Amino acid sequence: MMKSKVKGLSYATVTNFRLGLKTQKNNELLLVIPNVNNRSAASKYVGRKVVCFHGKKKIVGKIVGTHGMNGVVRARFRKGLPGQILHTKVLVL
Repeated sequence: MMKSKVKGLSYATVTNFRLGLKTQKNNELLLVIPNVNNRSAASKYVGRKVVCFHGKKKIVGKIVGTHGMNGVVRARFRKGLPGQILHTKVLVL
């Protein structure tokens, strides 16, 4: 596991895209932040920026809300992200 040396930074793992019954939203990701186990702890991260590194591209998004009761958060980006971004680490500022 990677640890951040700068205070206020943390890493999250991308678990999946946000899914509907028949749709998949490619511009929204579900993120799991370590040591965040409930909804109230996850709500403290709402409004923070998220940075994904895909190749040489730096893609910036924002945490817009929680997802469920187990501490998962939703991050929204302007454009859709590729499927290779799943199960990678992203930086939460």
